[in-house]
Amino acid sequence: MGRINVINKFKVLLAAIVLFCSSGIYAQDANPYIMLEEVATKTFNRIKLERPDIEADPELLRTVMEEELLPYIDYNFSALKVLGKHYKKVPREQIPEYIGVFRSYLITTYALAMAYYNGQEVEFQPVRDVTNEKTVTVRAVVKEPGRPDINLAFKLRKNKRTNEWKAYDMVAEGISLLSSKQSEFESILRKDGLEKVMDMMKDTINKPINLETAVKGR
Repeated sequence: MGRINVINKFKVLLAAIVLFCSSGIYAQDANPYIMLEEVATKTFNRIKLERPDIEADPELLRTVMEEELLPYIDYNFSALKVLGKHYKKVPREQIPEYIGVFRSYLITTYALAMAYYNGQEVEFQPVRDVTNEKTVTVRAVVKEPGRPDINLAFKLRKNKRTNEWKAYDMVAEGISLLSSKQSEFESILRKDGLEKVMDMMKDTINKPINLETAVKGR
C-alpha cells in the first residue's frame, strides 16, 4: 500500500477514535477493551440518528465531538507530547493558550474525520483483563466492502490521580496521529515558535466542516 493511500485512509480512520470516547456511563476504572466495543454502538447510533440534522448543518459535528469525545481524550497530555523537546523552550505563560487552541483543533480534526463516516464495520480484538497496567493498546480492524481492511491501534493511559482511562493517540496503518503532529510542527516550532503553530491550528479551526468535500475525498 502506497504512503499516499495510507494518508488518505488516515483521514477516514480518525473518526474511529470516537469508538471509545463517547459516554460517561462507564466507571472510571472500566476495562478499556470492553469500553471500546460498548461505546462503539452508542456513538455511531447517535451519528446515524442525527445524520439528517448534520447534513443540514455539518457544524453540528463539532458539537457532537465536544460533547461525546473531548471528555475522554487526554488532550492536555497529547498537547504537551506534541511539543516534544520544545516544551522546555516555550514560555510558561503561553501554555494555557496553546492547550486551549489544541483542544479546539482536536474537536475540528475529529469533526472533519466524522464527515467521512459511511457505516464502516469495526471488529475489535478479544477482551483482555487489565490489572496493574498504566497504558494499554487496543487493536481493531475496519472493514468496508470493496476496500482493503485497515488496522487500527488505540493508545490509552490511566490517570494516576483519577484512575480514568483516556485516549492520547491512535495509530492507523502504522501512522501515529501524535507522532505525525510532532513531525508536522517540529520545524515550525524550531524556526518560528509556538505562536506560528497556534496560527496554523487556528486556520484549520476556522474552516467550515464540508460534508461534500469529505465524501469526494474518500
